[in-house]
Amino acid sequence: MKPKSKLATLLLCIFLGGFGVHRFYVGKFWTGLIWLATSGLFYIGWIYDLIMIATDKFTDKHGMYLE
Repeated sequence: MKPKSKLATLLLCIFLGGFGVHRFYVGKFWTGLIWLATSGLFYIGWIYDLIMIATDKFTDKHGMYLE
């Protein structure tokens, strides 16, 4: 299985992170729904995800790091 794109995930997080689109993109459906219902976990989770993606520590649903 090929890892998801880091650039695509980062851009989705920057522009649509409050809606959880970046989490849906990497296959994290349930946390994507939580982000959608709570505006990115009240924007704290969105900022956390943004930092994790930028520092190469964010993984997809299979635990693979983004490329």
